[in-house]
Amino acid sequence: MSEHGRPRGRTGEGKARWYRPVAVLTDTCGIGVPLAAALSADGQDVPALGGLVGAGVWAAIRASRRRYAAQRLGESWGVLAAVRDWVLLAGLLALTLILTDPGNGPRPSLALAALTPGLVLSATVAPMTKLHLNRQRREARAVRRALVVGEPTAVDHVVGRLASRTDHPYVAVGVVPVGAQDPQCGMPVAQRLAAAAATPADRAAEAQAVLRAAADLGADVALVAPGLRMTGERLRHVAWALHGAGLQLAVVPGLAEVAEARVRPTTAAGLTVLQVTPPAQEFGQPWLKSSLDRAGAVLGLALLAPLFGALALAVRCTSPGPVFHRQTRCGLGGRPFTMWKFRTMVADAEARLAELARSGANQHDGHMFKMRRDPRVTPLGSVLRRLSLDELPQLLNVLKGDMSLIGPRPPLPDEVAHYSPTELRRLAVKPGMTGLWQVSGRSDLSWDETVSLDLWYVDNWSVATDVEIMTRTLRAVVDGRGAY
Repeated sequence: MSEHGRPRGRTGEGKARWYRPVAVLTDTCGIGVPLAAALSADGQDVPALGGLVGAGVWAAIRASRRRYAAQRLGESWGVLAAVRDWVLLAGLLALTLILTDPGNGPRPSLALAALTPGLVLSATVAPMTKLHLNRQRREARAVRRALVVGEPTAVDHVVGRLASRTDHPYVAVGVVPVGAQDPQCGMPVAQRLAAAAATPADRAAEAQAVLRAAADLGADVALVAPGLRMTGERLRHVAWALHGAGLQLAVVPGLAEVAEARVRPTTAAGLTVLQVTPPAQEFGQPWLKSSLDRAGAVLGLALLAPLFGALALAVRCTSPGPVFHRQTRCGLGGRPFTMWKFRTMVADAEARLAELARSGANQHDGHMFKMRRDPRVTPLGSVLRRLSLDELPQLLNVLKGDMSLIGPRPPLPDEVAHYSPTELRRLAVKPGMTGLWQVSGRSDLSWDETVSLDLWYVDNWSVATDVEIMTRTLRAVVDGRGAY
């Protein structure tokens, strides 16, 4: 194991070679084969040619949007990207039919149905690739060896953040601090830069020092954290040296928990400027999210009514007490509301909480109270919790508008009373039935990890993000990891 929790391994190893071939083969066959079969069934001439054209157009669309680029394969869940590409494909093929031979072409409904398997397959392969890549990175494979350069405090921050997560392509192998102060991160100091580089010769010399450090540690990339002493001119010389040796330079601008889609680089008077857009304010996304929440709640309540009845009967028959557990939680802006759940604990669970808390039984490091084997949980309750069935009555809260389908976990008022100003940011959106916390490990996560995930969601949410989280929820429910 390394000093920061990432296991040592073949850190120079790249992504699996099968990612791109599988993606291309799945895309082309998923569109071409069903389309050719549909054209043949419709009595069209040369259906195989139609299938080849459809597959070629689909692959061209995906390639033009860099879906097969090595740096993108496995880096996202890709479900929404596949949907957007598929809509463009359907539009292009429909336009082609209209402009060529609209009278003798295939029925639009049949052609659209023939394109559906391609969408399903493409939207399935991307998550499978990401899951495989995440597993590789947990084993310190398919990562890039990073040399971190900057002032000691900035170096400590970057190294700490890289070590806290494994869902990224970097593993720190050493540092080059600026100035005489030593970093506290525990990484080997390969070289050291002076507090100031007064002349061009000084800057050229220190750029060569960074290059020697990268060579000594076998680094693939230099991560530079700019600061008061790590100026743009010094960074420029470092970039020249690295690029001349065929190594890459990456700049850590100090932005945290900002999604890539919100950042747009531009230039002004020769300066590189990063523009950060507000989260999901365009195209009526707040209204669309609210509409989808209400529609999803109505549909869920209608479809799950028989299950609600069966679960209510099971709760009533297996332990004394009410069927539902009602609890005050904090919603948008800290406003209290009554949250509904199927009861999974004994009837006097709230009264026994203080006693358990005083005994030091809490196994969570934050403001939440969590126990792996909470004595208050009933046998049926443990099953309901593992499968997340106890959360289903919260569809009523979504329908009422107190909650959303996707969002941070709704906190208790006692927890909110101890929040720091940073943690209060979690209340800037409605709490959700599911969210990044639920699909990333739930109660197994530390408090800092929980807050980090929630803040990322608050600052970067969009309807597309919500749909991807929803697709990950089913796997989290089946897995049951962290549900107690």
